[in-house]
Amino acid sequence: QVQLVESGGGLVQAGGSLRLSCAASGSLRILNVMGWYRQVPGKQRELVASIDNGPRTSYANSARGRFTIHMDNAKNTVYLQMNNLKAEDTAVYYCHASIMALGSPVYRNYWGQGTQVTVSS
Repeated sequence: QVQLVESGGGLVQAGGSLRLSCAASGSLRILNVMGWYRQVPGKQRELVASIDNGPRTSYANSARGRFTIHMDNAKNTVYLQMNNLKAEDTAVYYCHASIMALGSPVYRNYWGQGTQVTVSS
């Protein structure tokens, strides 16, 4: 069984910073890609940033230049440093990972429980 545990959300003023963390644990065999998505009510979940084993990173246009994603392979943990936050960054942020678990021949998608980020203007 694989679990993703998130931390680091909260309330911050516009222009401030937050760092989100997501640790993968359990029966991991291969951790391929980790990333962060966000969702606001009434809208689809959207990719914010992702990182693979390259490591290669990918950012949404809205995040590029303000957010930085980093993965600590030794800890199976991905971090999202968010700077210069704006009111429109307010959302529930979900950690995502593509993982091959022990005893499985395929990669599966796993999601964290979500953490609220609220940016006050």
